[in-house]
Amino acid sequence: MTEFKDVQRQLALFRTRVWVALAVVGVCLGLIALRSYYLQVPRHDDLSDKAERNRTAVLPIVPQRGRIVDRHGVVLADNLATFSLEIVPARTPDLDATLADLAEIVEVQPRDVRRFRRLMAESRRFDSLPLRHRLSNEEMSRVAAQLYRLPGVEIQARRLRQYPLGETGAHVIGYIGRINQREKEAMTEWPEERQANYRGTDHIGKLGVEQSHEDQLHGTTGFERVETSASGQAVRQLDVTAPLPGDTIALSIDSRLQHLVERLYGQRRGALVAINPQNGEVLAFVSMPTFNPNLFVEGIDVDNWKALNESIDRPLLNRALRGTYPPGSTYKPFMALAALETGTRQVGTVVNDPGYWVFGNHRFRSHGEKNLGGVDLRRSIIYSSNVYYYTLANDMGVDAIHDFMKPLGLGQLTGIDLQGEVRGVLPSQAWKRQTFKRPQDQRWFAGETISLGIGQGYNSFTMLQLASAMATLANQGVRHTPHLTRTTQNPAAASATQAERPDGVSLGYRPEHLQAVLSAMEAVTQEGTSTRVFAGAPYRSGGKTGTAQAVTIGQRDRYDARRLEEHQRDHSLYLAFAPVERPQVALAVVVENAGFGAAHAAPIARRVFDYLLLGRYPSEDDIRATQQGLTAAPVGTPRTLDEIPWPPEAQP
Repeated sequence: MTEFKDVQRQLALFRTRVWVALAVVGVCLGLIALRSYYLQVPRHDDLSDKAERNRTAVLPIVPQRGRIVDRHGVVLADNLATFSLEIVPARTPDLDATLADLAEIVEVQPRDVRRFRRLMAESRRFDSLPLRHRLSNEEMSRVAAQLYRLPGVEIQARRLRQYPLGETGAHVIGYIGRINQREKEAMTEWPEERQANYRGTDHIGKLGVEQSHEDQLHGTTGFERVETSASGQAVRQLDVTAPLPGDTIALSIDSRLQHLVERLYGQRRGALVAINPQNGEVLAFVSMPTFNPNLFVEGIDVDNWKALNESIDRPLLNRALRGTYPPGSTYKPFMALAALETGTRQVGTVVNDPGYWVFGNHRFRSHGEKNLGGVDLRRSIIYSSNVYYYTLANDMGVDAIHDFMKPLGLGQLTGIDLQGEVRGVLPSQAWKRQTFKRPQDQRWFAGETISLGIGQGYNSFTMLQLASAMATLANQGVRHTPHLTRTTQNPAAASATQAERPDGVSLGYRPEHLQAVLSAMEAVTQEGTSTRVFAGAPYRSGGKTGTAQAVTIGQRDRYDARRLEEHQRDHSLYLAFAPVERPQVALAVVVENAGFGAAHAAPIARRVFDYLLLGRYPSEDDIRATQQGLTAAPVGTPRTLDEIPWPPEAQP
């Protein structure tokens, strides 16, 4: 009986266990069924996409970068089809051994290796990094025959950015370079659509038009969808969205004129900006010395970077856009107009100029302390009277000068279509309070106003600002925003699109006041400081020479260039416009540490006017004379533009 009860208990326990197991199994099957339903119905679309992505890969196709051309269609930036020797570090077991093997197959210079290692530090290990560009057919054959024993080594077809004119216009054209870490971090702040457009892109504009017009030049990235194997290798192409090339940008620059002006500077430093007063187009935008932007495309090597970055001449500084200078006597025509417009002076007001002016205990001198006697507005510009403008500045006061000059764009951003423009300094009492920290330095002293009248003191402007202001005066007081972009050509469009520009703004000057100032500037070329330079010119022009201090000279000391280091000597400046009847060009030019404005700056302006108004290219003798600072008018036989082949052969 006892045994029967034990069997019954064990049987009941077994049945319980069976039912519990069945329940657990049922619950598990139910959960599986629910999970299957969830995955196959609500999550079907999402999981289907993931499965498809595991089976396929979407690869970006980098677009061809847009070209940059000058106003005549001369190519300034292009894309050169080339083959590159590249390495994927993540797929290379022994990088040092691979580099040594490659050096035995093709020429690999130490700078190539240094550049490659620098790129490695800035990139991901699975990126394909260039070791050598521009492989010849023979070099490609030798490498291709050895690829089986060089894991991670590839030969890639690339389009390498090329600047055919080399150093010509480098500061305005700019260059492209590989995207660095700082730029990658900045890209994370971009809109998602713009970030997606840079997938697969290694390079970006770094300077000049390449930087400021990056979005237009870059183009639209395409995509290729491919089926992949389990190892991630592409098996076949499923579909493709073709990339759209970047726009072709036509600049207002005349590259042959640009090249000519750069030659005229020779070994000297400086800047020149030439503008069409009627519409604000920039015809020449020169900064000297210049550099070769092709050095940066593949990644500049240490030696070249050191030479550029540590040079006392600072070739990487865009002096036309970012270099600021005291305007010197070129400021006087603007001061003269301010005198008339504010009623501080009349055209016939005469001021005695004995060669100096005493204010308090300070003796303000004229150049050479020459006694000019009675000077009216016209004579003050022709003979560059300092005393006339000392007294004028004192009568006007610093704030009145500031308020008149500001609408002309002096000490202001001009709005040119380039990044990196600096403001310069147009002083005022408010400016000084904001600039200096110590209370005793924030006070404006009356004596500080005096030197402002002759373009010294705190005054500091760019050649772009001075050229724009000169263009405004030449254009009867109508100011146009200076600009470089003339047209853009989308590859899909049938014709180029004219760049949209706002209408000119009239500053409201009285015509008779403008005429008085411009007439006096014309007389400067006939009987004033630039007479010798413009002798025999078949057109009428106006101008004003200027000499600006690079260092301060003591009150009792006399300026003697021979006693100063070359970088401490005065700057040579010239502002000009031509022809007088209907000005087609206005310019500002500075030659650093070159002394008197008529000696170095004005001759460059003469060559520019001859080129633009007469179609004349100077003789080699005249180019050398200009480089040496000879003030005589052209003596050699000028050449026509047809005699100067342009463009030259592409630069490496």
